[in-house]
Amino acid sequence: MPATTSLRERIVDAAVRLTTDDGWAKVTMSRLADAVGVSRQTVHTEIGTKAGLAEAMILRELERFLGVVEVSFDAHPDDLVEAIRGAARGVLEHAHDNRLLHAVVSATHGADTELLPLLTTHAQSLLGVAKGVIVGRIAPYDVALDAARLDAAVDMVVRVVLSHVMQPSAPPSATADDLAWIAARVLR
Repeated sequence: MPATTSLRERIVDAAVRLTTDDGWAKVTMSRLADAVGVSRQTVHTEIGTKAGLAEAMILRELERFLGVVEVSFDAHPDDLVEAIRGAARGVLEHAHDNRLLHAVVSATHGADTELLPLLTTHAQSLLGVAKGVIVGRIAPYDVALDAARLDAAVDMVVRVVLSHVMQPSAPPSATADDLAWIAARVLR
């Protein structure tokens, strides 16, 4: 672990490990403190509550997913449809191998559902952040849609990608191709 890793990052890393290994219900501030090598009070001071810890974990993963989106848009500065295709494929591939996401989704089928509200009832803020990034990245492209239609198109793409993150129905590349096909028709 690099020396530049903050205490907060170390705590969140440990929480992700504990969650993916043992389930969220077994994550306690005491176990977390032991895993990081600090006192329980230090964990509480740095993170706050267990709900705050869950939010920190989810927001960090969202940041990683949005980083994948940024890379695709940077790779396709002159082709919005290809940027969308690449972003969707990258997000879906990242989701496929994401242990925390799998722990949260698999928990929805058992009794350990404490993390689920962050992806459902609190999803509006996650959607808002994701849509904000996409709208910002679309701004440099020549899109002939008024603001309301562009917002609807972005909302549709983000929600469809998130739906496939939670419950894939095809390989990432096939889903990305389908989304790019839809986006090409909507953006014309």
